[in-house]
Amino acid sequence: MMMRRALLVSASRSLSSLAASNGAATKLLINGQPVDSAATEHFEVLNPATQELVTRVPQATDDEMQAAVDAAKAAFPAWRDTPVPVRQRAMFKLQQLIVDHTEDLAANITLENGKTLVDARGDVFRGQEIVEHATTVAQNLMGDTLEQLANNIDTYTYRQPLGVCAGICPFNFPAMIPLWMFPLAITAGNTFVLKPSERTPGAAMMLADFAHQAGVPEGVLNVIHGGTKTVEFICRNPDIKAISFVGSNPAGEFIHAEGSKHGKRVQSNMGAKNHAAILPDADKESTLNQLVGAGFGAAGQRCMALSVAVFVGESQKWIPELVEKVKGVHANVGTHPDAGLGPLISKESKQRVIELVQSGRDEGATVLLDGTDVTVDGYPDGNFVDPTILSGVTADMRCYQEEIFGPVLLCVSVDTLEDAIEFINNNPNGNGTALFTRSGAAARKFQYEIDVGQVGINVPIPVPLPMFSFTGTRKSFLGASHFNGQAGIQFYTQTKTITSSWKYDPNDTAALSMSMPVLK
Repeated sequence: MMMRRALLVSASRSLSSLAASNGAATKLLINGQPVDSAATEHFEVLNPATQELVTRVPQATDDEMQAAVDAAKAAFPAWRDTPVPVRQRAMFKLQQLIVDHTEDLAANITLENGKTLVDARGDVFRGQEIVEHATTVAQNLMGDTLEQLANNIDTYTYRQPLGVCAGICPFNFPAMIPLWMFPLAITAGNTFVLKPSERTPGAAMMLADFAHQAGVPEGVLNVIHGGTKTVEFICRNPDIKAISFVGSNPAGEFIHAEGSKHGKRVQSNMGAKNHAAILPDADKESTLNQLVGAGFGAAGQRCMALSVAVFVGESQKWIPELVEKVKGVHANVGTHPDAGLGPLISKESKQRVIELVQSGRDEGATVLLDGTDVTVDGYPDGNFVDPTILSGVTADMRCYQEEIFGPVLLCVSVDTLEDAIEFINNNPNGNGTALFTRSGAAARKFQYEIDVGQVGINVPIPVPLPMFSFTGTRKSFLGASHFNGQAGIQFYTQTKTITSSWKYDPNDTAALSMSMPVLK
């Protein structure tokens, strides 16, 4: 037992000075300086595998939160005037620091979030890709121009930064989601106030430290902490111009409504119920392997986790083979080399998964594999749930209607591809979906008719690389424009259109006219 816990401690010993551990309070970052909060309320971050206290996260005071916004506001004019290539060079340096400290970041993620080290490294790498994209942001910041729109008249546009922007992050991707937000925002010329999840603050604090080491000036990136009070502050503060959010539907709907009410741009990525349709002509071995990874990786705590497998026709006969494959995948502490998945984030999350699985059983589903009653040797207090599979699931069951956010795969059987498309489209969420097939015609039909924002063909988790946007739709997204890609740049900038007249002939003088101007 002591040896296993030593692994957890040694895996997190090389943390940035801003990431607290061993029960110390996490600091704020205001105007480039670490700040000990005067908070009277704290959130405890517990290691999900052991329940040991990792850090205490302060509910920042009103004065502290305002100081962070004031620092960002004061830093904006000089940062906006900083040439775009100079901002991009800071991102090059940040990218290298992330590469150099990937193991430290991953260790902290495993300590606070619980995910396996290999999965935590993936969390960091997918965020690193955003930073790499930010190094090329200049081409996306370019405006448009049209010469000689009329005699001696030219019109052109610029993309200009908004000012102070803010980000509100979830617990499940402690590195990737902060990196979805501040690198593009600040490279576009904005300043930023980041609120990491109060459950997993360490990686965000390390990244903020790295950003300043990379040359991001004081005040350009600030970090505040807290819960609902901090979210409400961000939504209502008049100096914050835009809010990026990733998380649950109740929180996302509130942030979108409250932020919009106070005149802000909001992009809100929310919950999901992601389906994969499996046709009988698919590559069975490849398909089943991908269903296992997409359904149970990260303990199902991904907004793009594959939570529903829709077996079409004869592919229903593959379900027993799927169950056999999953029997070899088990939860364990994230530092264990054989861990297929780590613990859930909290005991409350584990209890909710157990309740939803039981509700499926009570409503007539068949539990083919039940991982809800599992204890990992040496970690009796861990929030562990092994992979769980239910079949015979119907759309009216609670386990289908709610996002489980755990290692649970629901199996649905239909007769035809048309039935699968109808079933998926009837679900209100629109984050991601997939089709497994060898038929190009079936793939074409599916991708055209499916009403979901991100579609994978033989790809179970169709999250695009950051030069494309993350395009969830329907109940999975609210807001002005999506994260990443050109849409991400559009979100963090505003367009200024200029129409100019320069006449070389000094005698070409505009006549006085009271009519509507007409360009000729």
